[in-house]
Amino acid sequence: MSLNFNPRVVHVLDEIERFGLSIDPVQTDRQSKMLNLERSTAELIHVLLLSSARKRVLEIGTSNGFSAIVIGATLQSIEGAVPLTTIELDPLKVSGARTNIAHADLSFIVRVIHGSATEVVHELAGPFDCVFFDADRMSAREQLQILLPKLAPDVLLLADNVLSHPQEIAVYIAEVEQLPGFVSVTVPVGKGLHVAYRQKATSPGQSQTSSSASPPNLRGNHLPRTKRTRIADADSRKPNENSDD
Repeated sequence: MSLNFNPRVVHVLDEIERFGLSIDPVQTDRQSKMLNLERSTAELIHVLLLSSARKRVLEIGTSNGFSAIVIGATLQSIEGAVPLTTIELDPLKVSGARTNIAHADLSFIVRVIHGSATEVVHELAGPFDCVFFDADRMSAREQLQILLPKLAPDVLLLADNVLSHPQEIAVYIAEVEQLPGFVSVTVPVGKGLHVAYRQKATSPGQSQTSSSASPPNLRGNHLPRTKRTRIADADSRKPNENSDD
């Protein structure tokens, strides 16, 4: 994995990945699968968080802690970052995640909450400058609506499984795309990562300065409040029917 983590963290991540790859293919019960994040997606999330210095991150869907460890280890490198809050419904996965996080020596930077994410997010104070949706895709829209007052002005929203389960996550994406000020892109990495960023509102003084610096042929033009970009080729990617992380 191309991540700048210490050897202990890398070792724990490798062990979690091996465990998931060994157990998921033989499990017929979806709830018993680990459904860990793909390495390529984990690397992208690491870069996104690190490059934009996210400090208050919420993860919905912990499983046995693979992505929580990636995020927690990333936050450890960001000055002023507070512990990751991650939510998981399955008590066995909560226990496994806490054990794995402890083995990675990251318990101080990752807080695992056991419960229904839709119920838990009601109780969280925020503000969050990044939210990673990686659990029940059908509930993501409702969770986003609850979280809206608790999001930082320049929040970064991430959602996995966009290409592997497009119909299930379509309602969430539609909700994000109708929100003012967001730009978004679907990145064809892993099972598809949807990335949305809300641009900070520009003050009148800044707007005027920006306008005066624009080329003459752009003066007076107005950009749309929401701009969306998609990089996806869903038709050329077959969903993995045995996994939905």
